[in-house]
This record gives sequence, structure tokens and C-alpha cells, in this order.
Amino acid sequence: QVQLVESGGGLVQAGGSLRLSCAASGPTFSRYAMAWYCQGPGKEREFVARISTSGINTRYADSVKGRFTISRDNAKNTVYLRMNSMKPEDTAVYYCASSDPLVSTPSYWGQGTQVTVSS
Repeated sequence: QVQLVESGGGLVQAGGSLRLSCAASGPTFSRYAMAWYCQGPGKEREFVARISTSGINTRYADSVKGRFTISRDNAKNTVYLRMNSMKPEDTAVYYCASSDPLVSTPSYWGQGTQVTVSS
């Protein structure tokens, strides 16, 4: 069982930056691919970014490419999402998720952290 706890959300002005963190419990963090998803008001939950177990490979949604960066520190059991040049449409609850590295469907989810971007 993996428990994921997000932090770092808040209110930011358009053009600003935030860094989200997701702390994972358990000794097997480095065995999981990690990802961030978001769910905006009235929208379905959607993929934001994913990082491989080693951190070498990353993938992003087109809407955040060049603005967001996913990273991980396996020694700290933590994955990060650096969000730059933020837009009002980035407003959402952001969720951390872990998955088997061979599948894309997450196995575990965090509780989410609210990010609000004001115009």
C-alpha cells in the first residue's frame, strides 16, 4: 500500500509559479512511475505529467509543455511539479498518482491540492 500526500498548492497570479510536492510512504517509491493529474471546475480529471522510476524519462500534456516540469527525488520519496508561467486555465485540484512502470493507469492517488490562478 502506498500513501501519497500532496502539498504546495495555493493562490497565484497569472504568470507566476508554484511548486507542488508529493510525499510517498513506504520503501518501494523508486519502483513506481509517478504522475500528476488535475481536475478543473466542471471538468474530468486529466493527465498533466509523468516521470519514470529513475527520473530519466518524462512526458507532458501538450497544454503544459515548456511550462511545467516534473521531477523526483527517490532518496526523499518525493515527486515534484514545478509550474511556471501559470494561466487561469491551470486552476484545478492537482493529484499525485503512482503506477506500475509498465502501465499508465495509476494504482494509488493522493488526496489532491488546490491550485488557483487569478487573472
